[in-house]
Amino acid sequence: MNGTLDLIIKQASVVLESGILQKDIGVKNGKVVSIEDTLSQPAADVYDASGLHLFPGMIDTHVHFNEPGREEWEGFTTGSRMMAAGGATMFFDMPLNGIPSTTTRGALIEKQRVAAQKSLIDFRLWGGLVPGNEHHLASMAEEGVIGFKAFLSETGNDEFEAVDDHTLIQGMKEIAKTGKILALHAESGPMTAFLTKEFSKRGNGTPEEYLASRPVEAELEAVERAIYYAEIAKCPLHFVHISSKRSLERIEAAKAKGMDITVETCAHYLLFNHIALKQKGAIAKCAPPLRSEEEQKELIELVMEERFDFITSDHSPCPPDMKSSDNLFESWGGISGGQFTLLSMVELAVTYNIPFEKIASLTAGNAARRFQLENKGHIRIGNDADFALVNTRRPFTVTEDNFRAKHKHSIYMGHTFPCTIEASLSRGRMVFKQDYEKQRTN
Repeated sequence: MNGTLDLIIKQASVVLESGILQKDIGVKNGKVVSIEDTLSQPAADVYDASGLHLFPGMIDTHVHFNEPGREEWEGFTTGSRMMAAGGATMFFDMPLNGIPSTTTRGALIEKQRVAAQKSLIDFRLWGGLVPGNEHHLASMAEEGVIGFKAFLSETGNDEFEAVDDHTLIQGMKEIAKTGKILALHAESGPMTAFLTKEFSKRGNGTPEEYLASRPVEAELEAVERAIYYAEIAKCPLHFVHISSKRSLERIEAAKAKGMDITVETCAHYLLFNHIALKQKGAIAKCAPPLRSEEEQKELIELVMEERFDFITSDHSPCPPDMKSSDNLFESWGGISGGQFTLLSMVELAVTYNIPFEKIASLTAGNAARRFQLENKGHIRIGNDADFALVNTRRPFTVTEDNFRAKHKHSIYMGHTFPCTIEASLSRGRMVFKQDYEKQRTN
């Protein structure tokens, strides 16, 4: 290519779909314009990436930022900067915790306005399916939602109710007409509500009681019900944060029949298990809960076998006082950790010898394909220059200083990854770079 480039990334180990190659990457106007062994043409900026791996920027399809209305939990400013520090260059924000929840066209437009003003990186927004808003789905689809989200169990938010069976199947029918995808939190509402009530009456909200109140059977029942309904309504599905092998196998059986379904799990189900809940308390509470060590190992094996479509963070922050109770039934459920998904997956790759190109598919490529994100998810000529530069020789220990979320409590606090995100670029623009001089000063 003739002319001056905006940026050359020199001698990176580039994680391509076909494998890892040492290349120079040329960037112009936010796009990848050349991938060569050596680029010698002039450039406004040059980044020496010798010894670093260049991954596609992560696409995290499952985060909970809380604007408008609950910015004190986490907003687009702090949230997007935290994601960039973790190598993410795009996020999909869930619809439930803003005020108002994203269940109407008007609420969606307002949220789009706020996010566009404040986000450091690219984003898409989920719309919500709740009882009584089925007539709003088409207008939200026209306004550009990436898809819709519904809960089959209580949400913890009175403004975003779980769907009943009629709403679920009617909503599926309407969503199918729009060509969008329905993402589901799949835990049985009746089962979890009954068990929570039973344990709350006779217990103290211990880790064992909380785990028992949300068993794998509750996830499996909800998965099966949703599949039956979607088959009738012909609605594409995406199952979020699946936490058990049995549920995944049921989803795989439906996919084998030709149903249009994808499935994710989250980094915290792969790095942690129920022991973390016993040790850390409410900081490690999430729904579904962290499972047993045996089930954690099964999930890792499923990742190694490429049986999940992608990995997300389900970043779900809250102010510290909402995690202060020793009674787990009274504390907010959610893991704060959107910064650490790509780091977690590189750790698993190093530990279990998973090829980096598979990690790139799980954290970027498959999501781009599923949600038809043009020019995203892969390092290719013509694609957006969305990159994460990863140093596999420099460990990274999570501290309050380097965790970029609004609130500094996380299950990951104190964890040491065998790798570091050195820099992130969104459309060729540096959105994060490690500042080692500042760290030495601190």
